Amino acid sequence: MRVMSVRTSELLFGAGLRHEPTAKRVRADLDGVTVVDSTDAVLVWEPRRVVPSYAVPLADLALPLTAASGSVDVPDGVLHPGIPFPAHTAPGEPVSVGGRAHAGFRLADPDLDGYVLLDFNAFSGWREEDEPILGHPRDPFSRVDVRVTSRPVRIELGGEVLAESTRARMLFETGIHTRFYLPREDMRVELRPTATRSYCPYKGEASYWSAGTHEDIAWSYEAPLPDLAHIAGLVAFWDERVDVFVDGERLGAPRGPVVDAMRDEFGA
Repeated sequence: MRVMSVRTSELLFGAGLRHEPTAKRVRADLDGVTVVDSTDAVLVWEPRRVVPSYAVPLADLALPLTAASGSVDVPDGVLHPGIPFPAHTAPGEPVSVGGRAHAGFRLADPDLDGYVLLDFNAFSGWREEDEPILGHPRDPFSRVDVRVTSRPVRIELGGEVLAESTRARMLFETGIHTRFYLPREDMRVELRPTATRSYCPYKGEASYWSAGTHEDIAWSYEAPLPDLAHIAGLVAFWDERVDVFVDGERLGAPRGPVVDAMRDEFGA
């Protein structure tokens, strides 16, 4: 009998309901008051969800649950972090948590009986042990690797060279296509800072840059999290909006389940 190989990303983003216990103490606050405190939390990936959510035993939640009415449409394809929590892909019952509509979900799964899945954004702060967690729970099966490369990397837009370097850093992140981070000194155009900010749970807060009439076309982590200190101050461009050349060869447009989902949502 022939056994067919399966691409790992298809398992990660196309699998059914998945969960993984965490040994970390997980807490959540509302208005300075701790309302979740659990040493039995579980990370849960609903089908097609890119990132996990925390689920905790009912006894570890200091807020009442009530039935939530209504439903939210669920888009097709992979569900990136911008898709709201109430768009559920697993069987279960939506609930309100302490009056916050649809902030919880009780899954119809025997392995998670007695647990409630929680909307990360419905709380004012989360901690694992005593460390704050921002953006969304970190995936223990996701990693970020950075490798220095001497291969020539050139960034163009409409034939204009925006940056060129032989000392770029290539960032490899699970489920995401390769990003190229270049030294500021290797920019060939003037970059202007913008007020835009975003947060990555693995890298930290990103600051954004414009070039000419192209707003927010690049970003940098000026003070990244300790694990990614070696990309501090380096500049990455949206590969979806520019042309990237490596070793003189133009790379194709970024593809993959997460990239495709983001493109469908934001038109990147």
